[in-house]
Amino acid sequence: MEFKKKYLVPISMFCVFELIAIILWLRLDNSFYLFNFSYIGICISLGLILYINKFKHARLVVQFLVGSYMLIYLGLLSSENMQIEGFWYYLFLGVFEAATIHYLVAKILGPLIFGRGWCGYACWTAMILDLLPYKIPKGSRRKIGYIRYVLFIFSFLFTGALFVLKIPNIERVMFWSFIIGNILYYALVILLAFIFKDNRWFCKYICPVTVFLKPASYYSLMRLNEMKKNVLTAECA
Repeated sequence: MEFKKKYLVPISMFCVFELIAIILWLRLDNSFYLFNFSYIGICISLGLILYINKFKHARLVVQFLVGSYMLIYLGLLSSENMQIEGFWYYLFLGVFEAATIHYLVAKILGPLIFGRGWCGYACWTAMILDLLPYKIPKGSRRKIGYIRYVLFIFSFLFTGALFVLKIPNIERVMFWSFIIGNILYYALVILLAFIFKDNRWFCKYICPVTVFLKPASYYSLMRLNEMKKNVLTAECA
């Protein structure tokens, strides 16, 4: 009984991803989704098991298993733009696949269940940031969160302009925007981390993905359950 209770969260997380994998596989008749979401579910569940058993680098293991898979296999080898521009691209095409599904599961609807789990366990940008030395922020918070909205709008306008202007070889343009965008992101996030002595400075104030993540994660099931626990603890004290 104690064993089941201990591993309830990783087992539940695996079941959620496996359910998504099976539904998308059957609905879209594409076995890739069965592999993709099963792999991610296994990696995240493995990380949670390592965390439960107090393995020091549990989160880092998951970040590299999932993050490098999405960056290298999906992004570079499969030529899928998994950045926010890829989401707009498929949205404008009216196609429900690749980045559209990724954003729906990981960054729009998914956070209603597991909060900002993407940022901590799967983001290929964060997996590099968490190797830097400033795990405990040394600077004060700054009211410059509006920058994320500027980048969010820019990504939308950039992708939309490709369609409006009927740029030729738009798929190739999206592939190269993924590569160049990631190079710029890594250069920027590392520079900002050292300037402000905070590994996640970019994530807090600039990352455009948080425009999707923040509203949903605020009402996430895990967050609400944690709040209930805190209230019950306070009432019993």
